[in-house]
Amino acid sequence: MSGGVLSGEALSENVTFTNAGVVLAGSLSLPEGGAPVPGVVMVGGSGPSDRDNDTHFPPIRRHLVDAGIAVLSYDKRGVGGSSGDWLDATIDDLASDAAAALDFLRARPEVRGEAAGLFGHSEGGWVVLRATALRDDVPWVVTNGGPGTTPAVQDRYDLANALRRTEGITDDEVDAALAGYDRVVEAGRRDADFAEAARIAQSPPTAFSEHAAEVDERLWRFLKRKQDHDPIPDALLLRCPHLVIFGAADHVVPVADSVHLFTTAACDPRRDPRATLTVEVFPGADHRVQTDGGTRLAPGYLGALTRWITARTDEQAA
Repeated sequence: MSGGVLSGEALSENVTFTNAGVVLAGSLSLPEGGAPVPGVVMVGGSGPSDRDNDTHFPPIRRHLVDAGIAVLSYDKRGVGGSSGDWLDATIDDLASDAAAALDFLRARPEVRGEAAGLFGHSEGGWVVLRATALRDDVPWVVTNGGPGTTPAVQDRYDLANALRRTEGITDDEVDAALAGYDRVVEAGRRDADFAEAARIAQSPPTAFSEHAAEVDERLWRFLKRKQDHDPIPDALLLRCPHLVIFGAADHVVPVADSVHLFTTAACDPRRDPRATLTVEVFPGADHRVQTDGGTRLAPGYLGALTRWITARTDEQAA
């Protein structure tokens, strides 16, 4: 289904599509002109991400549309106009939503279905890799700040960096906090309930305890479900080109480890030869590949992204 034109984007529509009983609401932005064009589904990051991934996606969307690429992005389950609840979802559920979005985009007459791929930011990287691994008709996939590690490893890295940026904290206090985090992760692997996890997080109290206090019971169930999701088996199953993008100053994701893991997977003899890997790391850029305190996308980012997608879609047309 589709509805009125969105203000500020003359060729953008509010759309809805369904997946497993969930109604997902989003925006479809189309280039001007009548010929069918390539397309991309943009999948947001963790938490209650909407179709714009707050302010992150609009400048990327505008650039892609100006380059002749249709863009579909959507509100995560339970966010904005979408039904359901992301806290009840698994990575597989979210990947199924991304696949449904891709099918919806491909069904549009304005879009060259065979040239429509997936873009996932942060958690969305895990999601689009899973969606791509489960089907053989995705022509290309982009992970943007998407970890090559599990969520548990990535969250530990994020926590360590956040603590080390805290004024007045000592190395011993950081180590104690990380040990507390590790105990909670192990509790999740035992399927501990929320009360047990909360006790572990506070015993003994550490700098991690304050972070853990922000987690409620429903979020705990969600986090322990996904904490050991490993994207590398999905990377090994890819049958299409993969673009990996990072900011070199990303404090949220372990970039060097992620690049190593994705590169190792790409060199594995079991991987399909069509699954080429391109890695772009932008100096000084953060988790969203932004610079200047998050006020603008890194120089060269939009051009590199668009050139790579265009090259893949040209290959599809050849």
